[in-house]
Amino acid sequence: MSEMPKNRAASIERNTNETQIALSFAVDGAGNSKQDSGVPFLDHMLDLFTRHGHFDLDVKAKGDIEIDYHHTVEDIGICLGHALREALGDKKGIKRYGNAFVPMDDALAQVVIDISNRPHLEYRATYQTQMVGSFPTELVHEFLWKFALEARINLHVIVHYGVNTHHMIEAIFKALGRALDEATTIDPRVKGVPSTKGVL
Repeated sequence: MSEMPKNRAASIERNTNETQIALSFAVDGAGNSKQDSGVPFLDHMLDLFTRHGHFDLDVKAKGDIEIDYHHTVEDIGICLGHALREALGDKKGIKRYGNAFVPMDDALAQVVIDISNRPHLEYRATYQTQMVGSFPTELVHEFLWKFALEARINLHVIVHYGVNTHHMIEAIFKALGRALDEATTIDPRVKGVPSTKGVL
């Protein structure tokens, strides 16, 4: 039987000419969330992700937001994915798969995850507007793709329907937290890693 690994957590720093990021992430957290990215809408979405996944997440980022939000959002996705991959270690005992539907008023989002070591993103969302406040909706795809790539997970995101763009994106991040929580849960029935290959 698999036992809960100790300290499934990681801290990542990334410094470039465009961004300086310090991020810490704990899989087995309590929903504690601190974000200071300079991108208020992303901070709000990461808070939802953290609380619905019962993770702990601390993000401090300074980026070239005077140009636009792209580099900051992209690099936070990179750091979060890297931290998840490092925190999970050899992935022994995890459920591996997670699936969550989340409604948010008019919107319904679904996120399906396979912690497969084969990074892939399928993203099916059509928004009513191109902006939520000052935040471009195209950056949701950018964040999710870089997160999936660095975490080396297979990530499927589907917004089945919705009218309000904010609600649609909010449903995605809540579902992402819940699906990832399920996929990273330790299943006492799993011996080693849940793969016939013997590795993930």
